[in-house]
Amino acid sequence: MTAFINHFSFEFQAGIRDKQLLLVNYLLPLGFYFMMAFIMPGINPMFLEFLIPAMVTFAILSATLLGIPDPLVKAREDGIYRSYKINGVPASSILTIPALTTVLHLVIVAAIITVTAPLLFDAPAPVNWLNYLITFVVMAFASAGMGVLIGVLSSSTRMTVMWSQLIYLPSMLLGGLMLPSSLLPDTVLKFSQLLPATHAMNAFNALAMGQVTDFSPWGSVVALFLSGIISFGLAIYMFSWDSRNEGRRGHPLMALLVLLPFIVGIFIF
Repeated sequence: MTAFINHFSFEFQAGIRDKQLLLVNYLLPLGFYFMMAFIMPGINPMFLEFLIPAMVTFAILSATLLGIPDPLVKAREDGIYRSYKINGVPASSILTIPALTTVLHLVIVAAIITVTAPLLFDAPAPVNWLNYLITFVVMAFASAGMGVLIGVLSSSTRMTVMWSQLIYLPSMLLGGLMLPSSLLPDTVLKFSQLLPATHAMNAFNALAMGQVTDFSPWGSVVALFLSGIISFGLAIYMFSWDSRNEGRRGHPLMALLVLLPFIVGIFIF
C-alpha cells in the first residue's frame, strides 16, 4: 500500500510539474473553456445551455487521450517498466495509477468550470448533482481506459498522437460539444454514437441538466462504463514490459472491442 501511495503521489505531482501534462490537464481545457464561453454565445446563443457539459467533456478528452498515452510509451522505451517488474510492481498498478491521477486533476478542472460558468457567464448549473457526478465518473473512466490502451498499443509517441486524434477530432466535431447532436443528420448522428463524447453529452444533458435528448441517457452511462472495463482489461492483457519485446499478447485490432458497447447501443438505445 505504501508503494502504491508513493507511486500515486509521484504521478500526481508529475501532472503539475511536467509542462506537457500541465498543458493538457489544466491550461488547454481551462483556456479553451474561457475562450468558448466568451466567443460562442455570440455565434450560438444556445451554447450556454450546454456550456458546462461540453467543457467538462472537452477537459476529460484532452487530459486522457492527449495526456495519458505519451508517458506510458516513454517509460516503456526508457526501460522503466523493467525495473518495476524486477521490484514486483504489477502491470495493473502501472496502468491504473496514471489514470487515477489524471481523474483527480480532472476533478479540479471540472470543479472550476462548474463553479465559474454560472457566476461568470450565466450558464445553467446542473439540476441533478448526483447524476452529474455519475456521468462525469463513467466518462472519465471510459476515456482514461482508452488513453491507457492507446499507450499500451502504440509503438512510439508519434503513434499515440495518431491513435488519439482518431477519437479526439471526431469528438470535437460530432460529439455535441459545439452544437447539439439533434442538429446532425440521422446518418451522422448514428455514426457519432461510436464516440464516447456523444454518450457523455447525451447523459449530461438529460440526467444532469434536465434537457431532452435523442436516445437513452442511462444507456449512454452503461455503454461508457462497459467500454471503460473493456479498455482497461485489454490494456492489462496486452501490456508489454519492454519495447524490445517482439511478442505481444493479442492482436492490436482487439482494441476495436472498446467500440462494441457503442455499436450495440446504436441498435438498442
